[in-house]
Amino acid sequence: MKLYSTKNPSTRVSFKEAVFNSMPQDKGLYMPVNIPRLDDQFLNNLDKYTLPEIAFHIAQHLIGDDIPDADLKAIIEDAINFPAPVVKLEENVFVLELWHGPSLAFKDFGARFMSRVMSYFLEEGEKQLDVLVATSGDTGGAVALGFLGVPNTRVTILYPKGKVSDIQELQLTTNGQNIRAVEVEGTFDDCQALVKQAFTDAELNDKFRLTSANSINIARLVPQTFYYFNAYAQLLRQGIKKVVFSVPSGNFGNIGAGLLAWKMGLPVEHFIAATNVNDTVPEFLKTGVYQPKPSVATLSNAMDVGDPSNWVRIADLFKDDIDALKTLVTGNRYDDEQTLEAIKFINDNYNYVACPHTAIAWQALTDWQQDNLKSDTAGVFLSTAHPCKFPDVYPDSIAAKVDVPEQVLELSKKQKLSVALGKDFEGFKDYLLENN
Repeated sequence: MKLYSTKNPSTRVSFKEAVFNSMPQDKGLYMPVNIPRLDDQFLNNLDKYTLPEIAFHIAQHLIGDDIPDADLKAIIEDAINFPAPVVKLEENVFVLELWHGPSLAFKDFGARFMSRVMSYFLEEGEKQLDVLVATSGDTGGAVALGFLGVPNTRVTILYPKGKVSDIQELQLTTNGQNIRAVEVEGTFDDCQALVKQAFTDAELNDKFRLTSANSINIARLVPQTFYYFNAYAQLLRQGIKKVVFSVPSGNFGNIGAGLLAWKMGLPVEHFIAATNVNDTVPEFLKTGVYQPKPSVATLSNAMDVGDPSNWVRIADLFKDDIDALKTLVTGNRYDDEQTLEAIKFINDNYNYVACPHTAIAWQALTDWQQDNLKSDTAGVFLSTAHPCKFPDVYPDSIAAKVDVPEQVLELSKKQKLSVALGKDFEGFKDYLLENN
């Protein structure tokens, strides 16, 4: 697998180099030189395959010879060892549940696959790998569990103070071992900026072997394509061949993976990018003007991103053909009041408890279907996190229905371990240098 930088298409690096360096020095993002189209025989018979089989086939075609088949199969079977069921709520309305992994969020697909790929590529005697990751909620917990105890790695997670849920914070800060948590006095965008600046700082790169576990790392994006193909396989088993995906969108890695799956031949009719009031992309799709802005705190905190990193990948996929992009992707935004109304409606009508991100995706799908009614097309909205992560969002009547998993109950018994820092880069740099 050869990759190039979105800022320099003539760049060529290996998959291993892209995984470990995560972000080119020119501050672009890595993209595959060749995106293979999967053959029709495979696509038309997806319903015959299991999730691990689908994942192996996709990864094999994308990654190529960089990881031998037997090793790649072992990585996938270890990393993707939990289900991602499509649940029917009503005719042509389905929810894709992506929270059945250990951290109870869709980020488990990317974090577990990436940690095992990095561990595979790490050779004995090599310099310790320092993984830096910014999180707006769920990424940190998935990365922490994905890398916990992995030899010769150390993870530093930056999260915005007071802007993640209590359970999300416990998932970030109670691990110890090779996992460190940094509480930043700022927003997710500030955390993300610190991580990006660290990757281009000469002194830090000389002293540490830095890489990212954010969705800017290509090893996060590849496994997120798996569940789109697997969702379509489940629909095929029900005789459904046309699908629209509604995707909760913050840093736009999730929908970016869906678009990569589409590019590989997955027959998706349309994508809906569902955001909260941090609506940089929906505004762009309406006006043609891309204008990042400071992020605003909402109930759907994992989507509180004002300058989504992965947007450059999506633009690159379409080679800046805005008309083609707008034909395939619609953007909708919803505020907290609308989010709560959606949660209540889903509970009252389907007896289903949705996290705030999931509720926004449902609302966006519902609105799109009202304007684009197609009786032969299934609408699938992605459920990205278990509702137990957001207990303060729900009224008591709905909160009482949430089944809290045992691993969450155990978190409250653990001690929080974190370091508080400001949002200035020099303070973060000093922290890294002084705590080597």
